[in-house]
Amino acid sequence: MLRSLKELYGYEVRGTDGDIGKVHDFFFDDAIWMVRYLVVETGSWLSQRRVLLSTFPLGKPQWEKKLFPVLLSRQQVRESPDIDTRKPVSRKMEEALHSHYGWTAYWRTATPLGGLGAVAVAQMLSGEAQKRHAAKKARDEERQQDWHLRSTREVLGYHIQARDGDIGQVHDLIADDLNWPIRYLVVDTGSWLPGRKVLVAPAWIEAVAWVSKKVHVDLPRDVIKGSPQFDPSVPVNREYEIRLYDYYGRPKYWV
Repeated sequence: MLRSLKELYGYEVRGTDGDIGKVHDFFFDDAIWMVRYLVVETGSWLSQRRVLLSTFPLGKPQWEKKLFPVLLSRQQVRESPDIDTRKPVSRKMEEALHSHYGWTAYWRTATPLGGLGAVAVAQMLSGEAQKRHAAKKARDEERQQDWHLRSTREVLGYHIQARDGDIGQVHDLIADDLNWPIRYLVVDTGSWLPGRKVLVAPAWIEAVAWVSKKVHVDLPRDVIKGSPQFDPSVPVNREYEIRLYDYYGRPKYWV
């Protein structure tokens, strides 16, 4: 089901032996717009610390109780690496976190060339090609040390730029609670379309200017203006998504 991430701020997080804290934020992978971590404010039991918890150990959320159960003990959280969630999170920090909890390293699960493993790739290459492949692999590993996770709270308020002008600001993010991909940005159109909010899918984004806090989308203002009405008080369902994608003539992510 599709969920507003803003509405999940403040949800309780409960471990196997007691409360851990409340959801303060989410960190998502800016390459594929996938939620990777919950930022949990632990409260007084852990000196108001904020900790990162992967979506991997999440149990079945209790939506009516606004509760996320996690398959972790308070002691595990207490002994986790101290990561300053106010600063960029590097791959090196992630490795320390995943090593502590024994989580799967999601960045190692993808394989190159349509699913071939590293050995198969090496066997297909020879001579100069192998050198180029090794050099690229080294560059990729070096880049993995750079930060690549974004705070959802940080993105709120970013300006959305259509092909021919500003259409508003990011008001919310909507994610699928199954595997936590972000499906839509909710745009508050402000004075351009008073009283309206529209949805923009990450696949329609041309670029994000993180420094200037602008999201550029591959759509003209007139087309966005005529998009199907979106009601933020009603969960996004497949019927609405079909109308939205058909209107824009874009490939449907579920097909």
